[in-house]
Amino acid sequence: MSLFKKIVNILMNQPEEVPQQDLVKLGDQLKNADLDYKFAQLFTHSGGFFNYCSDESEALQTLNQIIKIEGIQSIFCYDEDLVNFLKVINTSYTQDLRTTNDAAFITCEYLIAYDGKIVLSYNNIQHYDSTRLPEKIIIMANVSQIVNNLTDAMTKIKRSGNTKNLTSISGNQSKLGLSTPNNTKLFLLLLED
Repeated sequence: MSLFKKIVNILMNQPEEVPQQDLVKLGDQLKNADLDYKFAQLFTHSGGFFNYCSDESEALQTLNQIIKIEGIQSIFCYDEDLVNFLKVINTSYTQDLRTTNDAAFITCEYLIAYDGKIVLSYNNIQHYDSTRLPEKIIIMANVSQIVNNLTDAMTKIKRSGNTKNLTSISGNQSKLGLSTPNNTKLFLLLLED
């Protein structure tokens, strides 16, 4: 990226673009690393915010901090287990996606170590298109959901029958299919199983 473009991005408060070749190079350097470490490195390198949580109590504290720091007022969340987290910290939520939601709190299908992406399905975002999700997305996942690559994830998804409304998101371009990065902030709360 040119110096001029970097300055303009800083002045316009735009995230810096992460060249795809840098991710590929980092992925190659980490090819022999543990899957969880490789995923965390690639996810954060692409602009995501990674939070490891040893238990649900720590996840609850981290979630509360994210909500306060980001100034989140209303969250889209329909997963009953996640709704319980929001009730504990007394945060407003809707079970239907609305334009007034400034964040989404969801689960995911798999975390891809190969490129730091997160696979979502109908189970995570219902019938909504991923491009309609708010600019702040908080995802709760377990370490056991990390797989080596997209092929492994798709094999497991086909076996479970969750092939409806599949998409993937990452830190630098959180809406698959858009050609330019947007201002989406992607937070991951990774829980130990």
